Amino acid sequence: MPMSWLAITLDTACRHAEPLADALLGAGALSVNIEDADAGTPDETPQFGEPGSAATPGWARSRVTALFNPDTDVDAVLEDCAVTAGLAGVPDHVLERVEERNWVQLTQAQFEPIRVSDRLWIVPSWHTAPDPDAMVLTLDPGMAFGTGSHPTTRLCLEWLERNVTPGVSLLDYGCGSGILGIAAARLGATDVLGVDIDPQAVSAARDNAERNGVKARFDDSARRMDGQFDRVVANILSNPLKALAPAICAHVRPGGRLALSGILAAQAEELIAAYAPWIQLAVADTREGWVCLAGEKATPDLPA
Repeated sequence: MPMSWLAITLDTACRHAEPLADALLGAGALSVNIEDADAGTPDETPQFGEPGSAATPGWARSRVTALFNPDTDVDAVLEDCAVTAGLAGVPDHVLERVEERNWVQLTQAQFEPIRVSDRLWIVPSWHTAPDPDAMVLTLDPGMAFGTGSHPTTRLCLEWLERNVTPGVSLLDYGCGSGILGIAAARLGATDVLGVDIDPQAVSAARDNAERNGVKARFDDSARRMDGQFDRVVANILSNPLKALAPAICAHVRPGGRLALSGILAAQAEELIAAYAPWIQLAVADTREGWVCLAGEKATPDLPA
């Protein structure tokens, strides 16, 4: 018979949310989730943050949801956890039964084939290509970032279409699922390297390269690699991109081109200034509040 669980949902103040979540886990909860109780209303409070940025986590009204086995004595659990979390009594809560579902199937249903351009499609490995005559990238992201649906990935793919020509070399700095390096190889790049510090990303990228039948290398050599490339693309976040500016620019060959994304429009000028000592960047394209910055590395003047 299909299994089911009990889901307990309650709202509490920010200062009580994490202590309550810890108490629920200690009382046997299978999982606990905290989110904004005002999500979808004018009082919703977005939480933004990235490495190197200051952030104050939590919401004024936090919604805590805990999943328990169906035979749990909910009243006793909540009474004990309320005391542990410093609450004045058991808060109002909603109790519902959650039936077992095919989570893999549900997750896969979120990712549909994506048309990048007239000739380029991204198709999840569990789908059939809508246009068999197009250039199809078959993708299984696994645990890595990069399904093609995020605006920054789309911006980079569109830049690659405009800038990759047969025979060029390419470095994807922070490769994630490998989608950008694989696209470059399909577009004609003959020396493609993708690097990432996440071993799960490297593993997913290698699997995707094999699935697409392309010769692209993926490894975790970012901290020790050398060499220069005709095209370099980095789709990360603004703070890491600023910190990595000297390293990334060092891998762009004189006369080569660089594209950066993972950058909000409001962050563009700061990134342009950070890269100015090495490469003059400009906004190449925008999508849904995100930008792609691109530029060409100057060729040193030859002695007279």
